[in-house]
Amino acid sequence: MTELLYQTDSYLKEFDATVTAVDAEQRAVVLDRTAFYPGGGGQPCDYGILTLGDVDYPVKKVKKQGDDVLHFLGGEAALPQVGAVAHGKIDWERRYLLMRTHTALHILCGVVFRDYGALVTGGNMEPGKGRMDFEFERLQKELVQVIEEAVNKEVAAAREVRVQILPREEAFQIPDLIRTKINLLPESIKEVRTVEIVGLDLQADGGTHVRNTSEVGRIRVTNYKSKGAINKRIYIEVE
Repeated sequence: MTELLYQTDSYLKEFDATVTAVDAEQRAVVLDRTAFYPGGGGQPCDYGILTLGDVDYPVKKVKKQGDDVLHFLGGEAALPQVGAVAHGKIDWERRYLLMRTHTALHILCGVVFRDYGALVTGGNMEPGKGRMDFEFERLQKELVQVIEEAVNKEVAAAREVRVQILPREEAFQIPDLIRTKINLLPESIKEVRTVEIVGLDLQADGGTHVRNTSEVGRIRVTNYKSKGAINKRIYIEVE
């Protein structure tokens, strides 16, 4: 089982850990703890470096497998042994841009839900840009401009972003916690991690975020599309 350090500290750039398993076929290792985000919820996995002894292994992919996190290693150096001590270093420039992007999408979600009551039907992101789909019947250029102005007001408001891990029963007593059209949380999950933009948005979420909306920077709506009678897609970039 891998301890997920990023769940409580998204700003952790480096960490020490121990190798608990090695998958030679996939050229991957499992660590007892990690700050590498393994991907999920539309947010891509982290990249970086894993140092073992005098060898720096590029971390090319990270993936959650049950309770473990697999770190896929590049290069041609021999794989480490179980019990080896590792030092991980996140590609921070990329991670921080993803944090800003992810929080920007939550701001967008919060504004659209607050002002129009629209639920999220899908979403995805890459560093610096993303898109979100809403159950939204009416979406025209003029309304998109209004939404862009509203989300940037929330950035300027410098709202605190809080993370909590709650028992499932307690979390599901929070009104409108699940902002997606379909509840994606399996019954097997006994604890729910919540991300709150204080005064705007509160969601169940497993990804990494900035501490304050002021860190996001200006949000620009770059495009919008109709994906069906009531599904509308909004594209954003952070500057």
